[in-house]
Amino acid sequence: MRKRHPTEDELRLAFEVELASAAAGGGVRTETGLDTRTENALLDIVMAFPVVSQQLIDAARAAFAGQLDGTNAEQSRALLARLIEEHNRRAAGEGGQKAPRN
Repeated sequence: MRKRHPTEDELRLAFEVELASAAAGGGVRTETGLDTRTENALLDIVMAFPVVSQQLIDAARAAFAGQLDGTNAEQSRALLARLIEEHNRRAAGEGGQKAPRN
């Protein structure tokens, strides 16, 4: 478990290490500080091995850029807000069906 958030330099190093590992058919470590979108893009590379396209590499780099600039976090927050809104609407009976009760 991390005691602090990694610096941008640490994130960049972690990404390059994990990208090299994924492209070589290795795994992707967790707890590196990389976000879920970036990890998933790296896992796509692992799954494609040994035929790793430049498109997958570019997608992983784009996902990592989204982590650095905050785009990934903003998209995740927006998705969560939509899911909560939908849940609340269904719970109130406005969505056609009420949410099932356990």
